[in-house]
Amino acid sequence: MAADVDDPRLAQIVNVLVQLAGGDLSGRLKPSAARDTVDAVMTGFNLLAEELQEIYREMELRVVERTAELVKAQDALRRLALNDQLTGLANRTLFGDRLRQATDLAERGGLPPAVVVLDLDEFKAINDTLGHAAGDDTLIEVARRLILAVRKSDTVARLGGDEFAILIPDATADDALRISQRVLTTLQEPVNLGDHTGWAGASVGLRFGERGQSGDMLLRDADTAMYAAKAMGRGNIQIYQPAMHSAVQDRLQLASDLATAIPAGELTLHYQPVVNLDTRAIVGAEALVRWLHPTRGLIMPSQFISVAEDSGLVAEMGRWVTEAAISQLAEWRDVLPERFQVHVAISSIALRRRGLDEFVADVLHRHHLEPNRLVLEILETGLTTGEVTSMETLVDLRRSGVHIEVADFGIGYSSISYLRGLPLDGVKVNRSLIADIETDERQRRFVGAIFQLIDSVGLRAIVEGVESDEQADQLRHLGYRFAQGPLFGQPMAVAAMTARLCTQGLGASNRAVGHPESGHRQQIVGGPH
Repeated sequence: MAADVDDPRLAQIVNVLVQLAGGDLSGRLKPSAARDTVDAVMTGFNLLAEELQEIYREMELRVVERTAELVKAQDALRRLALNDQLTGLANRTLFGDRLRQATDLAERGGLPPAVVVLDLDEFKAINDTLGHAAGDDTLIEVARRLILAVRKSDTVARLGGDEFAILIPDATADDALRISQRVLTTLQEPVNLGDHTGWAGASVGLRFGERGQSGDMLLRDADTAMYAAKAMGRGNIQIYQPAMHSAVQDRLQLASDLATAIPAGELTLHYQPVVNLDTRAIVGAEALVRWLHPTRGLIMPSQFISVAEDSGLVAEMGRWVTEAAISQLAEWRDVLPERFQVHVAISSIALRRRGLDEFVADVLHRHHLEPNRLVLEILETGLTTGEVTSMETLVDLRRSGVHIEVADFGIGYSSISYLRGLPLDGVKVNRSLIADIETDERQRRFVGAIFQLIDSVGLRAIVEGVESDEQADQLRHLGYRFAQGPLFGQPMAVAAMTARLCTQGLGASNRAVGHPESGHRQQIVGGPH
């Protein structure tokens, strides 16, 4: 039945339509008891209103979700723009912003900020030998330690690669020095890399701020001080001084020149005799690298070895020295006793790279020399890390017949336990231990005890840096049989060393006193001095 035009339900329908059109989806129609066509329309309107209200609720939820996703995406973009993705530290951009804020604060009366820049000393070796995953783990661990070493108000940033920076705002000189020392100390601890142990270490540059300086100047000067720390032997803190700029520029130029020095044939070897203390006969030679620079003249290793390490050239240089020393040994073949040995320093970086044993074996084979003619010297500090690749390389080298000796014994770990556990043939006692043996009875007893320690584990010993007959006599009385130092000859060019070998009758002298492999064992070592 059709509805009457005066049916109040029609007005109710119109009102609800207006309500729905205005955005109020809560309006509903109440059907009558008539159950006619109008009631059916009213029921349809209610169903439509319910659907519209549900759609609206879903749209509101989607808007909330999309808004949250947008905010999250914006936060992620902000983090990407301002934070290092690997470590979560501030990046160079964020560091620069905070540095500018700190300098602005100083201009308004606050204390100037200090800036620390540090570069990891052994990161390249970890990356090269253990892979990039281990390198990433090292960087993450370094970041964690740096955060723990600073104040909450400080900013730690990764500038790129293995270079980090710390902003110390509103800082006193004591604050900056204390934080720098904590950083250096915490990075000297080993890094656990699964089955391996890494040693990052760091060279640290510190710049105290001054009012009127820009943030860019502070960061540049701290970076300059960091390079000065590397030049000082790494693993130390250097405070910026204006004179450092010229030194850093000189170092950068030296690194550039060094890259072409090996192919250009500018490196050469000098040799320092090693003698039998009983007869003063030469029984070996230590190979020492020198650089004949085309404009600077003769450059000593102390000036360029650290440059080679920082520029990644040290392994290539080590291989050149090894091959050159073996080649020279072959040329001396006719004037040498049967078991004369030449000794070469191998850096810890080269030791951690696979293939060193194959390279040495190939060079010896090409020059038709027995492996026991060569002794490789490893610094004591390079043998105490327990790094798996290094140990495997040492074992393979020694198994091939090459002799392995540890240098600078007595100034580092110096433990009988680690001597016993390493594939060694000999030990070189650091020169600092014999400085006072002529006059100091306690020092003589100490040096004698060191000999007993070395001898007890079946290793041969040599003392470096012998300068006087009195020192040589004391060492001989204490049981030492072999030594080197200024008393027996400074490092000399090939021609001078050849003349010494030709005139001293080494063959007869060695047969008279016995070779190091019979009785006490001898160490002859080599390395950059």
